[in-house]
Amino acid sequence: MEEEARRVAIREYDPETDRSQAEAVDRMCEVGPSGETSLYTDLLGDPLARVRHSPAYLMLVAETNGPAKQLVGLIRGCVKTVTCGKKTHRKETPIYTKVGYILGLRVSPTHRRMGIGLHLVRRMESWFRQKGAEYSYMATEKDNEASIRLFTGRCGYSKFRTPSILVHPVFSHRLSVSRHVSILRLPVRDAESLYRRRFSTTEFFPRDFDAILSNPLYLGTFLAVTGSTSDTYRWPGVDSFLGSSPDSWAVASVWDCGGVFRLEVRGASRARRLIAAISRKIDRAAKWARVPAVPDLFRPFSVWFLFGIGGEGEEAAEMAGEICRHVHNMARGRAAAVAAEVAACEPLRSGIPHWRRLSCAEDLWCAKRLAEEYSDGEVGDWTNSAPGKSIFVDPREV
Repeated sequence: MEEEARRVAIREYDPETDRSQAEAVDRMCEVGPSGETSLYTDLLGDPLARVRHSPAYLMLVAETNGPAKQLVGLIRGCVKTVTCGKKTHRKETPIYTKVGYILGLRVSPTHRRMGIGLHLVRRMESWFRQKGAEYSYMATEKDNEASIRLFTGRCGYSKFRTPSILVHPVFSHRLSVSRHVSILRLPVRDAESLYRRRFSTTEFFPRDFDAILSNPLYLGTFLAVTGSTSDTYRWPGVDSFLGSSPDSWAVASVWDCGGVFRLEVRGASRARRLIAAISRKIDRAAKWARVPAVPDLFRPFSVWFLFGIGGEGEEAAEMAGEICRHVHNMARGRAAAVAAEVAACEPLRSGIPHWRRLSCAEDLWCAKRLAEEYSDGEVGDWTNSAPGKSIFVDPREV
């Protein structure tokens, strides 16, 4: 196996010469089992799309040696600084560490079981170390046995977190939002201040959070509060809001994944497609009936992603749900689904509307420690720490 892998050279991706072959490898690796429904990703002609919005990123390719060179594998990665713990001596303050994130590992079906995936991972980890990363992590489906064997069995990763991916379709009709809840769009500066002062100790909160809010794919941060209507509540500013908060409130931000990639469901039966199409026709013709129609997921579609979900108070989960419904109404005609990824024990999870058949109850994140001299010693080995109630999922890496 190692000898076979030596016949392949690992090098940096060149967009001028490698684009078409890299796209071909991605397509080959997304072919689902015969007769089963599969989810396909279209990167819109940019193999770097899912990492290029990060502070530092790299894509490596595996190329066969010899006169007829061919790309047979690839891997993407990015590096950023995130919260891994908190100090509580006087007040809670975040402890940051540098992490590398691996995504999009692909090996052509004709060149698997040759050690190529292992070599790609090791080279990416080497780049992570050069950038000062103390940890490396990756996400995969919990039933992706080949990926789990590679990372936990051969690369030294351990199972770290099991968040849930919650997906809700976007209908033609509007979802009702309570008249007793006020939903405001926060100014960017106030949104950043609120997050840094209330949520910066959440696991994986990025230190460059301001870069997310200044990205063209960012669609806004929304605050929901109880006890007032949108006609009576006025945003008092961050200081006044945090100094005298409403009994319950929630906040969430929105990212347009459609500017990075499109998804498509393939392999669905004709009967399922027909039923979905009929449901959409009824929804369009009789919006007053509020038919829970299945959007056209069988052609490339866009997704909006909710991130930074948080709040306080007994009704915070309900407030988060009101924001989700508000965002759904914004997304009509612009996206086919609204998605969120939250920690397994997220307190606001119960308020996030989603369809079980479209969602993933348990995703899997695996992590590995690469070095020991970067983050605060109070954390110890983050990979051995107990999960917190909440987790921040960076929309740039969805």
